[in-house]
Amino acid sequence: MGKITGFMEFQRQEESYLAPEARLKNYKEFVIHLSHDQAKVQGARCMDCGIPFCNSGCPVNNIIPDWNDLVYRGHYREALNTLHSTNNFPEFTGRICPAPCESACTLGIHELPVGIKSIEHKIIDEGWEHGWVVPQPAEVKTGKKVAVVGSGPAGLAAAQQLARVGHDVTVFEKADRIGGLLRYGIPDFKMEKVHIDRRVEQMEAEGVKFRTSVLIGKDFPASVANGSKETIFPEDLEKDFDAVVMAGGAEAPRDLPVPGRELKGVHFAMDFLPQQNKVNAGDKVKDQIKATGKHVVVIGGGDTGSDCVGTSNRHGAASVTQFELMPMPPEQENKPMVWPYWPTKLRTSSSHEEGCERDWAVATKRLEGKNGKVEKLVACRVEWKDGKMTEVPNSEFEMKADLVLLAMGFVSPVAQVLDAFGIDKDARGNARAQTEGDNSYKTSKPGVFAAGDMRRGQSLVVWAIREGRQCARAVDEYLMGSSVLPR
Repeated sequence: MGKITGFMEFQRQEESYLAPEARLKNYKEFVIHLSHDQAKVQGARCMDCGIPFCNSGCPVNNIIPDWNDLVYRGHYREALNTLHSTNNFPEFTGRICPAPCESACTLGIHELPVGIKSIEHKIIDEGWEHGWVVPQPAEVKTGKKVAVVGSGPAGLAAAQQLARVGHDVTVFEKADRIGGLLRYGIPDFKMEKVHIDRRVEQMEAEGVKFRTSVLIGKDFPASVANGSKETIFPEDLEKDFDAVVMAGGAEAPRDLPVPGRELKGVHFAMDFLPQQNKVNAGDKVKDQIKATGKHVVVIGGGDTGSDCVGTSNRHGAASVTQFELMPMPPEQENKPMVWPYWPTKLRTSSSHEEGCERDWAVATKRLEGKNGKVEKLVACRVEWKDGKMTEVPNSEFEMKADLVLLAMGFVSPVAQVLDAFGIDKDARGNARAQTEGDNSYKTSKPGVFAAGDMRRGQSLVVWAIREGRQCARAVDEYLMGSSVLPR
């Protein structure tokens, strides 16, 4: 694949960024993708390793060596076709996937891995620029109707696959715009929403119908309803459709049960981030949570916490500090120990580079304030031994905090949806459904399937796309007895 000696001749070429002082002035994407020559060099580094572990490292099993070789040879349209054969939305993954494929790259054992994600980004952007991404409507309609609940990556992938084999698909979304957590969970500076909009246009041309501001279920609290204008009960959905795919996100956030949690100025990340996305889209948000001029503390060291950091800096925060409960990971992984699996190592995001103090092995003990408003956070150092956490004696400290953002992950899907369908749940509160065998993606309710975060819990966009595609095949087999969709 690529140039036979390319991996010995060429170094990894990273995508570049606009300087922080330029990109902090707006919410636009700031990654500068590879030039044709740079992409060719990256493709040349693919080393014809015999067993391409990158394929299995990628949840959608992208055929990576093939499109690396095609890019090296300048055949971008063929590369796009190969990429689309396994991934419906490479413009999403090419921007926000953490690239487990690169961790599995054989070259990565002793050198920096091939820049697989940057090549994927280049291929799909070339495809859109040249008009190669076009609708693929079904030649023959089946007469079967499928409802997809949730319009995130799992729901969109399932809907597109099912429409392309001739089913009439309707996607229901409780928010006012399509995209789920892609739309309102990921900041625009990481992925501008035009990428969702043009996929929706493509899918509409393929026959998919979209209905927004619709809740599926019953007994929703106001915080979940979030402005939805219509509620449809599960029994009505099951009556009107031949199959239902549950593909919502894991949106129940992990809370922080400490004294002072009720103070004003303490918010979940997913109360904070979507508001800015709405403003970027032209909406007016009443009482928007703003970090402007404030000392911000982000609790949680993952991607959502990083997104809070980047957004806070764009608001003009006085300071931003991010705490993580777990110990600081090593700067470099032990490759012989972990390859080809996803390694634990220190990861510094572009948002961190824009300005942020980070601290590890810190636990919040309480929040304090005056007149009902948070003013400071009291924390302590912790140490971990045999999987158990203990407080370090005499390590308590205080930090000024005008805005505290809770970004500690998500525990389960919204319970009211699954409960309304009467679907069996696993111990974590997800829809119980297996992924193998004759009952793959089937829930305990006949004709109702589950995929993505709603089945597996909080996960990556690339895993959601995989599950949406596989679930679509399972639904097609259920409706037609067999399926030509890839698994």
